[in-house]
Formats: sequence, structure tokens, C-alpha cells
Amino acid sequence: MDYRDAGVDVEAGRAFVNRIRTQVENTYRPGVLGSIGGFGGYFQLPSGYREPVLVSGTDGVGTKLKLAQALQRHDSIGIDLVAMCVNDVITAGAEPLFFLDYIATGQLDGEQLAAVIEGIATGCRLSGCALLGGETAEMPGFYGVGTYDLAGFCVGIVEKSQLLDGSQVKIGDRVLGLASQGVHSNGFSLIRKIIETQKIDWQATPPQLGGQVLGEVLLTPTQIYVQPVLAALGAGLPIRAMAHITGGGLPENLPRCLAPGQSVQLEAKSWPVLPIFNWIAAAGALKSEVLWNTFNLGIGLAIVLPPSAMETALDFFAAQSVAAYAIGEVIAGTGQVLGLPE
Repeated sequence: MDYRDAGVDVEAGRAFVNRIRTQVENTYRPGVLGSIGGFGGYFQLPSGYREPVLVSGTDGVGTKLKLAQALQRHDSIGIDLVAMCVNDVITAGAEPLFFLDYIATGQLDGEQLAAVIEGIATGCRLSGCALLGGETAEMPGFYGVGTYDLAGFCVGIVEKSQLLDGSQVKIGDRVLGLASQGVHSNGFSLIRKIIETQKIDWQATPPQLGGQVLGEVLLTPTQIYVQPVLAALGAGLPIRAMAHITGGGLPENLPRCLAPGQSVQLEAKSWPVLPIFNWIAAAGALKSEVLWNTFNLGIGLAIVLPPSAMETALDFFAAQSVAAYAIGEVIAGTGQVLGLPE
């Protein structure tokens, strides 16, 4: 026997690396040393920092992968993977420098995984970070044929004096919300349960979605907020904290960017809830508490800033073609989000 008899095709792996080489190298930015194929990726830190702090993040895309694989749509899930990591890193005020991916599969399918890498490369370009390296593991007997899993890792940099860690937030600050593009990459286990129990087809076109195909709407990739936020920081907007709204929704994630002794009074009707969330709520007969504690409900990133800067920030993000809304205020409290609908 040889390795191929055991289900691992080494030659296919080499061919795959060569196939994705151009996609990877197209993401390179100043600081990248070497090229694809080494045992490690090399990155020289930018000059000009007095006390540089590295900020790291890692994440996956959860069971949204099941939907991508069911619909044989692999081109956008890589954008999700990058977004989940770089959006975390940017909340510290850090500029993402480089990204690494890990792909595990039952059998290497060059077409399928090349589409995944294309999405990852697109996400890296959108966030200005280099796809510095990665690993593709062929694991027959552990994953089924056609099945794969993803993980991503990102490193960013910020001047220590400009690090956003919640300590700058003050009572009376306002909360600005940047719009999401949809469900993003959280809550899919619940969505899949609703689909399964209600026997709904992924190709359905519910009236709430205006004729759009359900599966396509759910696969809309996670919004990447890096470039507009970096532009806002560079323009001098006095951002004091940020929160990436992922699993747990606003109630769980918004308090993570506050200082001790603070809560948020939310204005729950200050932004439009996307139609996909109305469909999910109706199809699953979900209680309001479940909906708010599972999904982003239309706000993908929350930004805390002084009251005097709110109008300027709203105008700035509108000019960046990112919908933004004044959604709440920081009040005295114990890390709660108040004002949620019952």
C-alpha cells in the first residue's frame, strides 16, 4: 500500500499549492518576506511605531459551512473566515497585518478548495492584510468526502497609546452601530434546526425576502469593517471602544467593550431590522429574547464615542458607503444591555 491507498493524495496536495499561489501572492503587502511554500511565514513589522502592540485573533465560521457545502457554494465562505478574525482585531484599533488559514478535508478537491482560497484572498484584500500562509490537511476517515472545516488566524498592530481596551469609555458616551449585511456567521445551528424541523427548502423564496432565494441570502458574507474603521481612526474620530457583534448578539458582545460599572441603554428601534431576521423569527416562532441573544439583527459592529462626535461619525461612515445609526448610550450599570424588546 501507499499513502494514496490510505486516502491521502500527496501529488494532489502539491498541485493545489501551485494552483493557489497567485491568489495568495496577490494579497501581499509591504512587510511580507519570502513566498508561499515555506515552513513558516515571515513578516517584518512596520517602522514608525514607538511601542507597537501585536493584537491576535482566531475564529471559524461555524455551521455556516454546512450550508455552503449543501449548496456547493464555496467562494464566499472564505470571506466570512477572514471577516470573523479581522473584525475582532480591528476592535482594538489595530491594523490587520497578516492572516493564516487552516483547512481540513476528507479528500482534497482542488476545485472546491481553490474557491475557498479565492474567498480568503478576497477577504484579505478587502481588509488590507496579507495571506501569509496556511495548512491544508487531508484527513480521510475523519471528514467525509466533500466535507471540509476552516479556521483562521490574524495578527494586527497598534501603537500602545492608541490601544482600545474599554478603559477610555465614559458614562454618557454614545453608541454608533454599523450595519451588517445579514446573518454573517453566527446562529446557523439554530437556522439549520428551523429548516430541518419545518422541512423548508434552501431554494425557497419566502415573501419576506422579496423573491430572493433563502440559501443565497443566508450565504451573504460577513461584512468586513476594517477599511472604513481605519479611515475613521486616521481622520481623528475619537473612537473610545468597539465591539464586533457575533454569537450572543448585542446583549453579549456590546458589554465586552465597556469599562467596569457601565451598561448600555439601547434604542432598539433606531435601525432597520433586515428582512432575513424577520423570516427567521417567524419560521422558528422565536421569542424576542432568543432572537436578540443569537443574531446581530442588523448591527455588525458597535462603536463608542463622545456625544459631540456622533453626527460627525454618522456623516463620515455615510461617505464611506457604510450605513450607520445612533443606537444607544453608555450609562452606569453592571455590564448589561437595557432596552431590549420583550
